[in-house]
Amino acid sequence: MVILPTRQSAAQVPSGGTISEIRIEGMQRVEPETVRSYLQVQPGDAFDSDRIDKSLKSLFATGLFADVTLRRDGNALIVHVVENPVINRIAFEGNKKLSDDTLNQEIQLKPRTVYTRAKVQSDVKRILDLYRRNSRFAARVEPKIIPLEQNRVDLVYEIDEGPTTGIRSINFVGNRLFTADRLRQVIQTKESRWYRFFSSDDNYDPDRLTYDRELLRKFYLSEGYADFRVVSAVAELTPQRDGFFITFTIEEGERYKFGKIDVTSALKDVTAAMLKPLVTVHEDEWYNADKIDNTIKALTDAAGNRGYAFVNIEPRVQRNGQAHTIDVTFDVKEGPRVYVERIDITGNQRTLDKVIRREFRLMEGDAFNTSRMQRSEQRIKNLGYFKKVDITNNPGSAPDKTVINVNVEEQSTGQFSVGAGFSTLMGILGDVTISESNLAGTGQDLRINAIVAQYDDQVDLSFTEPYFLDRNLAAGFDLFVINQNNALMGSYLPYNQFSYGGTLRLGYQITESLRQTLKYTLRQDTINNVLSFASRFIQEEAGTRNTSSIGQVLLYDKRDNRLDPTTGYFAQLSTDLAGLGGDVRYGRAVVAGGTYYGWAPYYVLSLTGEGGIIQGIDMGVLIEDRFFVGGDNLRGFKIGGIGPRDLQTNDTLGGNIYYIGSLQQSFPIGLPPELGFSAHVFSDFGTLYGINDVGNIGNSNSIRVSAGTGFSWKSPMGPIRVDIARPVIRQYYDKSLTLNVNFGTRF
Repeated sequence: MVILPTRQSAAQVPSGGTISEIRIEGMQRVEPETVRSYLQVQPGDAFDSDRIDKSLKSLFATGLFADVTLRRDGNALIVHVVENPVINRIAFEGNKKLSDDTLNQEIQLKPRTVYTRAKVQSDVKRILDLYRRNSRFAARVEPKIIPLEQNRVDLVYEIDEGPTTGIRSINFVGNRLFTADRLRQVIQTKESRWYRFFSSDDNYDPDRLTYDRELLRKFYLSEGYADFRVVSAVAELTPQRDGFFITFTIEEGERYKFGKIDVTSALKDVTAAMLKPLVTVHEDEWYNADKIDNTIKALTDAAGNRGYAFVNIEPRVQRNGQAHTIDVTFDVKEGPRVYVERIDITGNQRTLDKVIRREFRLMEGDAFNTSRMQRSEQRIKNLGYFKKVDITNNPGSAPDKTVINVNVEEQSTGQFSVGAGFSTLMGILGDVTISESNLAGTGQDLRINAIVAQYDDQVDLSFTEPYFLDRNLAAGFDLFVINQNNALMGSYLPYNQFSYGGTLRLGYQITESLRQTLKYTLRQDTINNVLSFASRFIQEEAGTRNTSSIGQVLLYDKRDNRLDPTTGYFAQLSTDLAGLGGDVRYGRAVVAGGTYYGWAPYYVLSLTGEGGIIQGIDMGVLIEDRFFVGGDNLRGFKIGGIGPRDLQTNDTLGGNIYYIGSLQQSFPIGLPPELGFSAHVFSDFGTLYGINDVGNIGNSNSIRVSAGTGFSWKSPMGPIRVDIARPVIRQYYDKSLTLNVNFGTRF
């Protein structure tokens, strides 16, 4: 392969005399009249060296010619051109990390266009910029051509992608109060390590470096350092172009406490006295900018509830340098009327725009409200479809308009879970789950689960349309088939149970935090193959029953994230009534709740619990409808390990009343946070009792308590959790289980 030369020519045409004719030579594709149209002289004009020189430059500027020569032959002007070739094909060699399609979208030259050296050089720069955006600063691109007949060429870009340009080290200058290790946890950019192969945070990104400056500023402001500033953030490329040294130069300043706190209000019917209880900052506390933002949000919501859609809350700050205190006065007044002009969404390659838009608490034309925009961001994050959600607002086309920009980064929403092992409940088992929570980008949820086990075979199919008929109605159904071969030796129940049926669901939002789901269930349960030595209470319940029930679930949720909460709380009430047809009649209610408190980064203290009761209507409660406690919901005990038990046969019978709870502290274990490892210590407690039959039955309502520890890992293959627990308070007939493992695999 050779580089096609491009020569620069000058006009050597003496002045004097008149041009009698103009002859065009060397054309292959370009028409002679096209060449004539760019000339500054015509037959009959004088030989003018300036105009002829301008003609030469004009022809070169067209990009059609590799060389142009103008000369005089008597009174004739001879124009000789060498046409630039036409590109027959464009190819890339050596590219592995970026596909041909990606590179073709970046370059300007295309097949069947005219080759020019300037455009090739421009495309080389574009390709290099693309590789730099992908953290490959050592990439090299060499353009070469292959001459073909008929003045055509093949253009080949030979690419040496080079290694990924990682982060060799991150250093801080000027930090006295926090170590470099602590500050490295604050920023998003990370040093290159072998275990970060699933992350791109250890690749150099100028935009991420700008974001890191803001993260550092917010961190110091939340710790009381109101004068903090980032002097500079410098990224230096190594001579080998294979890594960056990043240095943040900072000034921490002095640490401040809150001084006097006050509220003034210029709003009618909203007095300062009404707003002061909502202030979350207090005198003599360490200054915290996050608490100021939370107070502004609370005051904005309170004013909005009073009918003020346009509120401007300005925290007036007065520093006292000698006492190192900051006085804050929250000045509440009506703000300028600003409306949402447009909502722009970017980054969603798969998810439909409407799936994101329907989570917004603001629409085009609405009065702009900061708290509603923040709530919209949280709702989009709660979908679980996106790795990153960033919402900002910019000025619109007029002073009273604003444009909301939504930038998202999608993540895998499919899950493929494969399990194999041994369980005291199911024996040797294989478990396969396929789910997609964002089916075809529409937000629909489809799940299929199949378990083939020694004691238990089951298949479940679930589908949910979160916005049925384009309304805020979550409609769905569940179908299931369960075959429990419990009568085999080794199972914790001495009978077989075959069940199948389905459930129809319809959920709707009552308020922003309150949601209700209505459901109807139709199922059939058959208990057979009861072992001869089983409890008589179980033998008496052999047979087939049909259940037709209606129910509802009422959920009040104030958690910051329903998938992985760190702050907030929730409460849930579930009720069911069976007897609308079928053979079974009962009423059942279950109450659940929990609160979460993140008191330091990655330290979350949680208290959760639930309790339930079931009461037969004109009949007793059958064993397939009773509650069983143990295993995941009471660690340290086997599934069905506590509660009513036939003391003669040692069979668990289930109970009609239960409550369970868990107090847990989660904390990091010293590894980099992005690895997803955390540990926890916990104490579970609860009881299960209340059974209609009497006799030689252990049926104590005394509390059971267990304590233990464990760890969890948000692995690339899915969440893995291991718990080790031992009973602390138990009844002599309870069954314990020390090790509990849960894991899944995602695609």
